[in-house]
Amino acid sequence: MKKYSSAPLFMLLAGFLGPVSYVQAYEAGDWLIRGRVINVNPNDSSGTVSVNGVDQGTEGVSVDSDTVPELDITYMMTPNWGIELILGYSEHTVDGSQSWDFLGPVAETKVLPPTLTLQYHFRPNAKLKPYVGMGVNYTYFFDEKVPNSSGLSNPGDSVKLKSSWGLAFQAGVDYALDDDWFLNLDLKYIDIDTTATYRNTAAGSVSVSTDIDPVIFGIGIGRRF
Repeated sequence: MKKYSSAPLFMLLAGFLGPVSYVQAYEAGDWLIRGRVINVNPNDSSGTVSVNGVDQGTEGVSVDSDTVPELDITYMMTPNWGIELILGYSEHTVDGSQSWDFLGPVAETKVLPPTLTLQYHFRPNAKLKPYVGMGVNYTYFFDEKVPNSSGLSNPGDSVKLKSSWGLAFQAGVDYALDDDWFLNLDLKYIDIDTTATYRNTAAGSVSVSTDIDPVIFGIGIGRRF
């Protein structure tokens, strides 16, 4: 999976230590609507594979990255404190690795990960408005399938990925273009873990647990209402 540098984001975040240039401040009751393009980059760690109830004792899968659009909505409770709901979905291929490397792709899935964070905005009246956030994520996997090209493919096969609850951590910055429009950079880490359960594959009944734990980098534009 491709790695992305977060240096540009944190160079901007470091700007909150510099001189303040004032614009109209965020206020209680403001709505901030952002559209972003995000890269979902899993920091995955596979558990061991179990085949027909027998632990194989070796790791077995990895998850690829995806770049997709995202919408997020923030409600400012005070000039400094806001609540953000992050909406979007991505698609991922799960590949065999190590003991499963010879199988190629072993699953394809769509992922719906709504995330709610509580944010603190450091300088709501400045052009450069850094923020940090922490919250909860729910990840729902759907439209899962075993690819026809997989070494596990078999007539009547199926795969199901278990939904996940986990913590989400966030850091970002808004840069005001005027009193209402702004640019946004955002970085998130989300704790996601799941178990894939296979039925009727070429190997029989198979299960494997995986920590996905993606780092999500986003860039976009927003407007205050």
